Amino acid sequence: QVQFVESGGGLVQPGGSLKLSCTGSGFIFRNTAINWYRQASGKEREWVALITSPVELIEYADSVKGRFTISRDNTKNTVYLQMNDLKPEDTAVYYCKATRYDSWGQGTQVIVSS
Repeated sequence: QVQFVESGGGLVQPGGSLKLSCTGSGFIFRNTAINWYRQASGKEREWVALITSPVELIEYADSVKGRFTISRDNTKNTVYLQMNDLKPEDTAVYYCKATRYDSWGQGTQVIVSS
């Protein structure tokens, strides 16, 4: 059974940083592309970033390019999202998902507010 557990969210002031983690299980993690998505209250879910494996290719949404960094540690079955220079519009529940599977985790809440 494919499962994801996201963590690392919280309340941060504008301009601050957070690092999210996503741990996957139930599939061969090192051969699987992983995405981060986010969903703000009242809005549709939005794709944020992608990292492939074993060949590591990375892509970002224009809204986060230059501020967010996606990375992975296949020895820990974990993908990370380092978020810097956070803005109030980054407030959302953040989820991870494998490109090839339909399963979603429970998400982790990020609130950017002064």
